[in-house]
Amino acid sequence: MKKTGLIIMTLILAISISCKKSTTGVLYTPTSSDVTSTATLEELQQGRTLYMNNCARCHDLYSPDAYTANEWKSIMPGMARNTKMTSTEVTLVTKYVTRGK
Repeated sequence: MKKTGLIIMTLILAISISCKKSTTGVLYTPTSSDVTSTATLEELQQGRTLYMNNCARCHDLYSPDAYTANEWKSIMPGMARNTKMTSTEVTLVTKYVTRGK
C-alpha cells in the first residue's frame, strides 16, 4: 500500500511539473532585432525587468511565447491589478511579453 501511494504521489508531481509553462530560464532578452515600430529596445528591456520584478512575486514567469499577443493583451489588465505598477509600467511589460506587437 505504501508503495502504491508513493507511486501515485510521484506521478502527480511529474504531471504537475510537466504542465507548467515556460519560466524564467526561457525568457528572451530583447536585442535590436526585436525592435518594432511600437517598441524600442529600451522599452522592451525595461518591460523585461518590470516583468521579472513584479510578476514573479505571485507566480512563475511565463515565456512571452506561451501566449499570443492578443492573449497577453487580455491577460495583462487583470494581472496588473495585482501589482503596484503604473499604467506606463504595465504598458512596458505588455510590450515585452507581446514582443512589441
